[in-house]
Parts: sequence; structure tokens; C-alpha cells
Amino acid sequence: MAWVYSFGGGKAEGQAGLRELLGGKGANLAEMSNLGLPVPPGFTITTEVCTHYYTHERTYPDDLKTVVDAALASVGEQMGARFGDAASPLLVSVRSGARVSMPGMMDTVLNLGLNAQTTEGLAALTSDARFAYDSYRRFVQMYANVVLGLDHALFEEILEGEKERNGVELDTELSADDLKGIAALFRERVETETGRPFPEDVREQLWGAIGAVFRSWQSPRAKTYRRLHNIPEEWGTAVNVQAMVFGNRGETSATGVAFTRDPSTGEKLLYGEFLINAQGEDVVAGIRTPQPVAKIVRERQRGRKPSMEEALPAAYAELEGICARLEAHYRDMQDVEFTIQEGRLFMLQTRSGKRTAEAALKIAVDMVEEGLIDRNTAVLRIDPNALDQLLHPTLDPSAPKELIATGLPASPGAATGEVVFSADEAEKRAADGRAVILVRAETSPEDIHGMHAAKGILTARGGMTSHAAVVARGMGRPCVSGAGVLKIDAVNGSMTAGAVTIGRREIITIDGATGQVFRGAVPMRQPELTGDFGTLMGWADSVRTLKVRTNADTPADAATARRFGAEGIGLCRTEHMFFEAGRIVAVRQMILADDEQERKAALSKLLPMQRDDFAGIFRAMDGLAVTIRLLDPPLHEFLPQKEEEIAEVARAAGSTPAKLRARAIALHESNPMLGHRGCRLGVTYPEIYEMQARAIFEAALEVEQSGYAPVRLEIMIPLVAFKSELEFLKGRIESVARTIQRERGRCPAYLIGTMIELPRAALRAQEIAAAAEFFSFGTNDLTQTTLGLSRDDAGTFLTEYLSKTLIARDPFVSIDQDGVGELVKIAAERGRAVRPKLKLGICGEHGGDPDSICFCHEAGLDYVSCSPFRVPVARLAAAQAALRYPRQQA
Repeated sequence: MAWVYSFGGGKAEGQAGLRELLGGKGANLAEMSNLGLPVPPGFTITTEVCTHYYTHERTYPDDLKTVVDAALASVGEQMGARFGDAASPLLVSVRSGARVSMPGMMDTVLNLGLNAQTTEGLAALTSDARFAYDSYRRFVQMYANVVLGLDHALFEEILEGEKERNGVELDTELSADDLKGIAALFRERVETETGRPFPEDVREQLWGAIGAVFRSWQSPRAKTYRRLHNIPEEWGTAVNVQAMVFGNRGETSATGVAFTRDPSTGEKLLYGEFLINAQGEDVVAGIRTPQPVAKIVRERQRGRKPSMEEALPAAYAELEGICARLEAHYRDMQDVEFTIQEGRLFMLQTRSGKRTAEAALKIAVDMVEEGLIDRNTAVLRIDPNALDQLLHPTLDPSAPKELIATGLPASPGAATGEVVFSADEAEKRAADGRAVILVRAETSPEDIHGMHAAKGILTARGGMTSHAAVVARGMGRPCVSGAGVLKIDAVNGSMTAGAVTIGRREIITIDGATGQVFRGAVPMRQPELTGDFGTLMGWADSVRTLKVRTNADTPADAATARRFGAEGIGLCRTEHMFFEAGRIVAVRQMILADDEQERKAALSKLLPMQRDDFAGIFRAMDGLAVTIRLLDPPLHEFLPQKEEEIAEVARAAGSTPAKLRARAIALHESNPMLGHRGCRLGVTYPEIYEMQARAIFEAALEVEQSGYAPVRLEIMIPLVAFKSELEFLKGRIESVARTIQRERGRCPAYLIGTMIELPRAALRAQEIAAAAEFFSFGTNDLTQTTLGLSRDDAGTFLTEYLSKTLIARDPFVSIDQDGVGELVKIAAERGRAVRPKLKLGICGEHGGDPDSICFCHEAGLDYVSCSPFRVPVARLAAAQAALRYPRQQA
């Protein structure tokens, strides 16, 4: 097995298809080399070495150093230099390269190979001492931070102090002697902090950097990113060692990042940023605010500094041509890194670019129209979860607003929340249920947990390709970056924009589509899902086989879901209707009743209310299927807990506080989730289910008679464990239907089915199917009862299971396919063995999770049901499942 793959000079040992072995960056560097593009030579240490490193107590394969030395010598030959040679030194970068892009999450070291001797040699070779010592001070600072673990701020403090002492504002105004002195101060600080001198041996430097990259795979920020994006730990990272080219060689040198299309909108133009006389970390770190690559973008942003197209026209033209070639080759929008060294362009990276949902849709639809991809590829190209970005409100343009600052529109969408100034505070406040906006001078990879917790992100520095911008777009968080007017005092908890000062926990609103920042909360408006969204979703609907329903308890929810493309209601929870102020008294009277006669009297008050509820939902769905779950939760949930509430309820119910307390005690259960609920309530108090059945039938008749389409009615009995329970309650419902038939001369058509949410029900599905006309898998409770976990309590320890990789996903977020999923498959197979046309669906939270939807498709279910705002996500996920795993035709 080869541990190292070389690239450069118009050829490579690897290619794009070796992403698992070479990582995304290494595979694409090899591919660009094979395409003959100007790529500095280098080599990739494979992900297999990372695996070896972690399975062999952080050691390397025995022959790795020999192989690396040979590869390094080959790079030197191509560059006309030698690693560690004082007269003609080879300098390299050492970068991570995971299988999928993890922007900013792992470590990079630039300018490696510099020490006192090689820096002098570089100065003599280039006749540019300033460039040599600028590179050296950068290297010492970066190596000290990445490899030795010293705080970046220790060195920034020295740099700022020296700039102030020399009376200059910009790094570029420091002389060669200034930079030489700063490098010496940096080395002194390293020795003070670590007790050891800064390493002069270039091979010690190299292996220190390689080890740092491998260690960064297990850094807290990388672990957090992997958890948020479901990236397996065992994938590991590759390490790319590449000859340095320099963007800090003067006014004809530059470095930058570009996207072949606008990553926020999808517009087809070269969209990126660059800095003259700088190195790549200056652009992405957000320390300096860069200039646009394209002139049209600079004009739109009203920038005063020239674009790359204007300042370096020849290099821009070459970059534009290469980007067009790369996009055509990969058939996707590319995110490239480049350096211009004294007018000569070099390509350092290409990858599929992170983009917003809006941009992803536009790019996919446009590429179909351009003939680059077909419709199915376009459907597969969109991350279903990313559609969430499109389904939430934006700022109301007619609402009054107090504008306090404007920055760059780094990630679209609007967000309102309390101002917080640290990632830890953002995470804590969000955990307390508060909406927060994370405000930073600039973000760093260590802020990833706070960025995820925040509703939006605002930075004073950084551009459209800064860490904040890239990560926010990937997460779907609104972001405004580079709002230079802001003065942020994180220590004292305030930010100032002109005459306006905003303190910690004051409310602001940001608009990531315009870059604007407003004081206070600004009203929002609902999204309009048309254009590219409608086109792509039409393509998705044409290929999926799973139907998509919604979980909706009100006409408003039902209408929202229909607007998002729901094909029915898979779960209407009747208990939510019982909690409304106008009817809770009647519910409590029913619970307090001493006998069936009193209960029926109270239920008679609820009947017209339930009938109106159901009629509103039937009208909203207008002929689409509606599955109504009869009362499920235990009765004690409807009773008050506090003394003052007990007294008030007793008065309203015509009872006494003592009787109410006694009833509450009688209904109390040690484990109500497994107690007197679901069909058990119907067995004990069948009059409750009879009232609900009558309300359902009467509402359906009322709606049909008022001109709406016939109601496709499905009545669902929850928590069935035994066929006998279902048969008993089915008989009661059918009796009500016969009574309606006698009274009204007709009864609406209906099906009676059950929720499968207990392991016994799944295992005995062949018996239950004899009485049930449909199964709906209630995977929330099925997960609880199968794993013996309380969904409300498991969060306190499941995070430990995830962090220790004992489980790959939270089973309440994505279905446990090996356990809960096996029960679903058993129930489906056994149920259909008795009733071949048995309708099967899922109505737990898993119905909106793409991985769970794929499982449902493979398991042969007929539909999934999810919350209204997840309906488009489910539609797209179902289409992708159909394309990846076509069902066999019966």
C-alpha cells in the first residue's frame, strides 16, 4: 500500500476518484495536475496514515519517513530548490484534507522550512529581505499557534506594539529590519512560553506540522463540525505537503479565493476576493478585509479599491478561463484558492463550493438548462436539510427599521435576537431558549458551537470568504461580515456603531441578504416558494414513490403544509385541541366526573368544539387524506398543578379544590409514558372515543355538504399492543358510524387503523393487521419503548454516547435502523402477509429526517408524515431515495 501520492508538473499519481484515500483536497490537486493546470508540486499523505496514527498510539508506519523524504526531494527538483538548503531553500505548506470539505476546522502551516539560515538565503535569492522576513515572522507565529499550541493573540500583541512603536498602521508598512526584529521577538516569546527554543531543524518542523494536522482531526472544533454535519470519525484526514508560492512578493503578487458562481445567490459570475501582497490565511482569517475579484461585484458593493480584474487584468483573465474549465470538468460550482507570484498564477485548491439553499437551487436548475447536468443529477445535488433556509420568514420591506450598520451580505436570511459576544454565551443562552445573535470582531474555528447555537452572526471584520461567511452559509445561518463601522468591546459587553451603543442582550436584527444591521426587532414576512424552487421540486415529485403528508393539528398548519406540497395529513393530534382556553374547563369536568353519565354530559359540551376543529382541517385539506389520532395522553396532563390554579379550576368546574386534588392523586402515575394512555383510555372510558368519532363523522358530512371534495377519512387508534384492544375500539367506532347512518341517512367513508409504537405490536403485526386497515409507525414512542429511553430525559447523557462514538446519531433525530428499523420492517412484512394492500406510513419526528426517509423508502412504506416546514425536505429526500434505490416493480 502506498502511503504517499505525488502531484505536479502536469501529472499526478492520484486522481479525483481517490477522494477516500487522498481526501478532497489531495484528490483535486491530483486532478488539476492531470488537467495540466498550474499547480505547485507536492504530495499527499493518505487517510490510511491517519487511521494508522490513531490505532497505533499516535505513531507512523515504519517506512513513512523514507517515502516522505523521497517525495520531498522530487518536489525540490521540480522547484530547483532543496529542503533546508541555505542557498536555495524549498519552502512548503502543510494542510489538512478531509474527504469532505470542513472549512477552517483543521490546521494549516505555511512557509515551513524557514529558519535563521534559510531566511537569509531566501532574502539573497529573491533580493527581497522584506519578503523573506515577512514570510519568516508569519511562519513562526503560525507554527507556534498550530503546532506548539500558543495563543495567536500573544503574537498579535507583539506585532501591534511594534507597529505602534514604528508609527505605522499596516503590516505592509513595516521594513525588513522591523520584520526581522519582530521574528526575533516571536521566537523569544515561544521560548518563554514553552521553555524550549523555536525549532530550527526543518525536518523537525515538517513532522511537527504533519502531526498537528493529524491531531487536529480530533480537535474540539473538528469534532463539533463532524457531529453537526454527520461526518464519520473513522474517515480521518489526509495531509498535503506542497511547494510554497508567494502572494506577498510585492504589488504584482496576490492571493485569493473565488467561486465560479455567487455562493449566496447562484448568479453566474466569478465571485471572490483577493489581497495584494498577502498570503492566503490573510483572506480567509478575516484579519484584513479583502477586495472583490470581479469588477462588477466591486461596483455593486461600492468598493473604492480596485478589483483583481482591474489591478491584475492578465492574471484575472487566466483565472477566469481556468475556473470555467474546472466547472465544466467537475459539472459543479467550484471554490478555488489561488496565488499570484510576481504576475504568475498558481492554483492551490478546487472543491465543490459551499452554497446557500437559494444558490444551490439556482445553480442546479441553471446547469440543467446549460446542459452540464440532467434533471436527476440536479435533484441529487441539493441537500434536503438546506431547504430549511428557504422556508422561514425574511424581513418585511415595508416595516419601519432603524439601520445602525452595513457590512457584507455574507449569508442570506434574516434573524432577530439578543446580542452575545462569545460562542460560549451564545450556546448557553440558546440552551435556555433564547434567540441570540453572535457578535464578534471576527470568528474563528473555535466559535463553531456558538455559531451553530446562534440565529445569526455579525462580524466587524472579514469578507465574503472569511471563516464566518463560509461556515454560516454551510449552516444556513444569516451572516453579516465586515461591518467595519462597528467597534466591539467584548470584555465589557457592548458594540458601538457611530452614536449608537448596543449592550449585551439587547435586541438587534440582521439581514444577511443585504448586509444591514438594525436596532430592535423587525417584522418578518412569509417566504414565497416559486421559480427555481418550484422547478426543482417538480422534478423531485416526478421521480419519488413515497407520498409526503404532514403532522397538523390546526387549519393554519394544514394550509401551510399544503402550500409546501403536503399530500395529506398523516397525524392530527386531537389532544392539542383540548388544551385551548375555551374548552379546557369542559375537559376537566369530564375528568372530574364521578360516573359515565357525568362524563357524557361534559363530553357533550366538547362535541361541537371538536366537530368545528375537524371541519376546519377537512376544509383546509379539501379532499386529501386526513389521519386523526384519537386521544392519546394520560388524563392527568389536563389537570392544574399549582394551588391557585386548582382553586380556580374547581370553581369553574363546579367542584371543590379537595376533590380536584384527590382526582389528581388518583390519576398520578409513576411512569405515565407507559401508563393509562392511548387506547387504554378508550377501553376504560369508551365514551371519549365515541364522542370523538361522532365529531369526526359529523364534521366530514358538514364539509362535504358545503361543496368541498369528499373527505378521505382515516381514524387512528394509538398505543395498541393487542388485537383485542383494536377490535374492541373499532367496534365502538363502527357503532357510532351506524348511528350516524341512521340519523343522517349517510355516513362518510372511513378507514380504521392503528399506530405501531410498541415492540409487541410490531412483532404481532400479522394479528393486528387482520383488524387494521392501515399502520402508522409512531417512531417517537417506538424508539422510546424499543431502546428503553425517555426522549425527555435522554438528552442529558446521549451527548456522551455521541462524543464517545458509542452511537453514530441521536436515535430520536434519525431512526435507529438496526433496532427500531428492524421492527418497522418486521411489522410491514407481517402485516402485508395478511393484508397485501395494507397502507403503511410513519408519523414520528423521523418523517422529516432525510436518512430516515431513505430508510422508509427502502422498507416499502407508502408515505412519511412530518411537520409542515419539513414537507419540502421530505419531498426532496424521498426523490433522492427513489433515484439511489429504485424499487422493484411488483
